[in-house]
Amino acid sequence: MSNSSSSISQFLLLAFADTRELQLLHFCLFLGTYLAALLGNGLIIITIACDHRLHTPMYFFLLNLSLLDLGCISTTVPKAMANSLWDTRAISYTGCVAQLFLFTFLFSTEYCLLTVMAYDRYVAICHPLHYGTLLGSRACVHMAAAAWATAWASGFLCAVLHTANTFSLPLCHGNAVDQFFCEIPQILKLSCSDAYLRESGVLVVSACLTFGCFVFIVVSYVEIFRAVLRIPSEQGRHKAFSTCLPHLAVLSLFVSTGVFAHLKPPSISSLFLALVVSFLYSVFPPAVNPLIYSMTNQELKDAMWTLLNGCF
Repeated sequence: MSNSSSSISQFLLLAFADTRELQLLHFCLFLGTYLAALLGNGLIIITIACDHRLHTPMYFFLLNLSLLDLGCISTTVPKAMANSLWDTRAISYTGCVAQLFLFTFLFSTEYCLLTVMAYDRYVAICHPLHYGTLLGSRACVHMAAAAWATAWASGFLCAVLHTANTFSLPLCHGNAVDQFFCEIPQILKLSCSDAYLRESGVLVVSACLTFGCFVFIVVSYVEIFRAVLRIPSEQGRHKAFSTCLPHLAVLSLFVSTGVFAHLKPPSISSLFLALVVSFLYSVFPPAVNPLIYSMTNQELKDAMWTLLNGCF
């Protein structure tokens, strides 16, 4: 059977289970994860906004990261929850286009922001005397704006190109998506084999941008580690490295799950593994990132407790 994208009114997302009991269990798991992400990221946003002691570059970028995490998880999870609750697999064609575009855009924006946060840590560790000058309040706002502008110039452009190119391809293999949300690789699997190559050019451009950010991050952390090792006291080295640990943990989780999800060998592919990996890179980080920062950052933890004690 041969279909074109213009003749498809909806896509069928991958169901987590066939039995009603397991569907409700998946709904509860997604609901718990989603509420944890909303609570954790929302608490970080409110704490940083209300506590003037946290009005520094690092926390300003963390606030932006929490906003992006909320956007990423809100793009995929609510629809998956609704499908599990109402025992359906359907997502409209327009909804699938919007979901793919928003997730691609927010995901790339977060990567740009994590790159800027690596530079923030580089300046704080390697040039501490100039940190206030290089990353003062005005420069901090400019850098955050630059991260968003970079996303609009690169991430937004890539999202538009990916979305437009993906959904302009003729679909020859039905409308069943082997994923719980619409993502580029799964939509491309539905396209005709000869049309698949049209997406390769956009993928090359995206790969170059991604690799450029990755090199910048690696160089920044090489310089950070060299500077930390030159600190004479062990307490000073521990204090300097502890300020980088949350960002490094979040970055490692973000990159490792994303890379494995899209570059895993075909020999270990399976629907269950695809679901697990996609959950790890699209749902798990937004829920875990607040925990990483709140557990490893004493200043943020103290500010949260102060805020909560003031409310209750």
